[in-house]
Amino acid sequence: MSTEAVSTDPAILTESLTKHYGETKALNDLDLQVERGEVFGFLGPNGAGKTTMIRTILDEIRPTSGRASILGLDSHEASVEIRNHIGYVPGDLAMYPNLTGKDTLTYFANLRGGVDWGFADSLAERLDADLTKKVGDLSSGNRQKIGLIQAFMNRPDLLVMDEPSSGLDPLVQREFQTMMREVVADGRTVFLSSHTLSEVQRVADRVGIIRSGNLIAVEEVASLRSKAIRTVQLFFDETVDAAVFEPLPGVREVNVQNHHVTLSFDGQMETLLKVVTDKYSLLDITTHEADLEEIFLTYYEEVDA
Repeated sequence: MSTEAVSTDPAILTESLTKHYGETKALNDLDLQVERGEVFGFLGPNGAGKTTMIRTILDEIRPTSGRASILGLDSHEASVEIRNHIGYVPGDLAMYPNLTGKDTLTYFANLRGGVDWGFADSLAERLDADLTKKVGDLSSGNRQKIGLIQAFMNRPDLLVMDEPSSGLDPLVQREFQTMMREVVADGRTVFLSSHTLSEVQRVADRVGIIRSGNLIAVEEVASLRSKAIRTVQLFFDETVDAAVFEPLPGVREVNVQNHHVTLSFDGQMETLLKVVTDKYSLLDITTHEADLEEIFLTYYEEVDA
């Protein structure tokens, strides 16, 4: 196979990729295609096989069977060449504790034959990263910033990141999400592995859902979002009756405590609010998405039905 990545090849392609550890089936016949120029979210609870998949396609571990290619290059035969085209943030990010952030970035830059330090410094400024302190003296979130800078600073064709937002504060997370979208706007690709649905929804174009080592779906983010169940809390100035809410389309698990109603809801908010405001005087409403496990359970019920 050619050692030059062909621009028309998928960013990531796996064919029947399988990894077993004895009786433990960590990855089963994974067929996945990630296109150039997209943010692809890889969703699953901890232990679902996300990290095993990443470590396998990056040739850190060998598959039991099947194969993978990155940017048109065989992930095993061309593993060294692939390193020249990717940025990587592992889930278990480890760095030399006695090196400063700047020393760490210099180390990685030298491995890659140099980087544009103006660009690297601009990333540090955007992420509010202190490059003068020793890595061992930094908090986990500030160490994560160094890991992100080293992944982005050589402007890779493909960014592979395993739980990259760990420890980042909300403002830094927002800037990081902007950086990912800039990569895609430049025609490059982001593969984002996460168990945090809210993060993936904000930036991803498509998502793959993995459960117990099996890829059970690949969907557009809009389609996945439509399956999300919200928890809605309604506050009134009078006692309310659960029977008003229970028949409404999309309403589940209604809990009424005097003037306060909590319910699970996957319908149209407009419909819910119209019925509620026709019946009662609404003082306040709060909503938040269900956690990933609840959404997965809803999705799995449909898949297994």
